[in-house]
Amino acid sequence: MDEHPISPAIRAKIISRLAAIEVEHGVRVLYACESGSRGWGFASPDSDYDVRFLYVHPLAWYLQVNPARDVIEVPISDVLDINGWELRKALGLLMKGNATLIEWLDSPVVYRADAVFLGAMRDAALDTHRPERSFHHYVHMARKNYREYLRGETVRLKKYLYVLRPLLAALWIEQGRGVAPMRFTALVDGIVTDAGLRTAIEQLLVTKRAAMESDVGPPLPAINAFVDAQLTRLEAAAAPASDRIDFSVLDRLLRDTVLRLDASSSTTLAC
Repeated sequence: MDEHPISPAIRAKIISRLAAIEVEHGVRVLYACESGSRGWGFASPDSDYDVRFLYVHPLAWYLQVNPARDVIEVPISDVLDINGWELRKALGLLMKGNATLIEWLDSPVVYRADAVFLGAMRDAALDTHRPERSFHHYVHMARKNYREYLRGETVRLKKYLYVLRPLLAALWIEQGRGVAPMRFTALVDGIVTDAGLRTAIEQLLVTKRAAMESDVGPPLPAINAFVDAQLTRLEAAAAPASDRIDFSVLDRLLRDTVLRLDASSSTTLAC
C-alpha cells in the first residue's frame, strides 16, 4: 500500500489553488507540502489533505515601517486544509527551533518547490538545528496525546500513531541522530528493535490505513507498555545540548531569496 497516497485529481486541485493564492495575495509560493497524516505515512481513507506552504512577497513589502500580516489562511473545506507562512516569519520560527517547520522540509509529498530556495532552506535547518527544542516539543506532544486519548477502555486507533510518532522522534534526537525524519516508518526502522513491538506497530499501521478517522478499538498492551516506560524515562532525562549556532545564515537566506525573486519578477515584467 502506498504510504503517502495523493490522487492525481487532488494534486492538480491543490496546485491550482496555490497558483490562485499567488495571484490573490501578490506573493510567490516557495514551497508547499503535505504536513499531516499523509506526510507521516498513516492516512485513513477519509483523511483530509493538510497543505502547508512558505511564501515570499516582493521587495517593497519588506521595506515598510508597519508590520503586515505574515500568514495566509484558506477557509477549510471537507477535503483541503491549506495555510502558509511568510518567509521572514518562517525563518524566525526556525531560529527558535520550531520542529513543525523542520518536518515540513522533509515531507515526502511536495506540491511546489523553488529548487534553489528549498536546498538553501534545508541546509539552514540543519545548520541551525536546536535539538533541545525539538526534544522537548516531541516529549510534550507525546505525553499530551497519551494522556488525552489513550487512557480509556476503548481508544481511537489513530491516536496511537499521534503518540508513537513524537515519542520515536524524541528518542531519535536523544540518541544524537540529528533532525528526526518526518516519515513514520523511517522512525520505526531507526529506533524500534524489539520484534514484538515492531509487529504490534506494523499491525496498527495496517489497521489505521484501512480504518476511518473515528474508528475505535481496545488498548494495545505492547504499545502502551513501551510508551509508558519511555515517556517516564524521557521526562526525567536531560535534553541534548545545541552546539554554538551561527544564525546569520537565516538573514542571508531571507535577503538572497527576496532579492533573487524580486529581480526575477522585474525581468519578467520588463520582457
